[in-house]
Amino acid sequence: MTRHGKNCTAGAVYTYHEKRKDTAASGYGTQSIRLGKDAIKDFDCCCLSLQPCQDPVMTLDGFLYEKQAILEYILHQKTEIAKRMKAYEKQKQAQKSNSQLESKSEERERVERFKIRENSIVSKPINPFTSGLNTGGEKGRTDGSSAESSTAGSAASSSQSLPSFWIPSLTPQSKPTLLKKPSKAVLCPMSGRPIKMNELITVRFTPLDSSLDRVALLIRQDRYVCAVTRDVLGNSVPCAVLRPSGTVVTQECVEKLIKRDMIDPVSGDKLSDRDIIPMQRGGTGFAASGVDLRAKEARPVMQV
Repeated sequence: MTRHGKNCTAGAVYTYHEKRKDTAASGYGTQSIRLGKDAIKDFDCCCLSLQPCQDPVMTLDGFLYEKQAILEYILHQKTEIAKRMKAYEKQKQAQKSNSQLESKSEERERVERFKIRENSIVSKPINPFTSGLNTGGEKGRTDGSSAESSTAGSAASSSQSLPSFWIPSLTPQSKPTLLKKPSKAVLCPMSGRPIKMNELITVRFTPLDSSLDRVALLIRQDRYVCAVTRDVLGNSVPCAVLRPSGTVVTQECVEKLIKRDMIDPVSGDKLSDRDIIPMQRGGTGFAASGVDLRAKEARPVMQV
């Protein structure tokens, strides 16, 4: 096959490869990519600051936070909830006052209608000799006048009801958005479930070398080990936290050693299934790690 045949671009079939290439170059369509190791936080990093934790705490769902960062987040959310609750109460009071005014105006209108109806009742003596003669002419005049008045009234009502964008007094105005009653519960930024300060668990990592200081420990790639088996911890190693002591151990240690007698090896306390909390890890970047690390970007789609 000649070179022209290999690089032929005059094919009648629009191949899948050409479609993917044109989609990526045009900027249309949803793009997806799998994250690598550099885009994944380490297992001992805070979910908010994405930095290694100095005073780590963990929620009941297994998400790790820096204590100062999560406390600032909770206080900020409580302040925002108080502001939204204040705005909701203000709207509630305004609606109550408006309803009272509307009820008073409706009652006033009802009284006015009753007065008009009562005043229209007139008791006059009817002349039997003249009432029958003027019935036809008055009826015709009344029919014509009622038709004219009805058309005039409908025109006036339509002109008053229709909005106008040129006359300031008839310009339509949008109603304010009604606020819903905010929830007083502070939600976890990762799991979306309610979070409380007294439910945070203090986590105690076992350093790889106790003689290293904090700066030297952060520079190393392997920083912590299991408190029981001394295995190196990382994103590729499933870990768990024992709630009574806050000790971090591997999931293999939990299955093979701790679940036999259900006793905390550090503090000696009796454990239950609720006291063993699996730690959420970021993954390794490999497809076989069991963690979905695919990022998607939704972009406009080209209409054919």
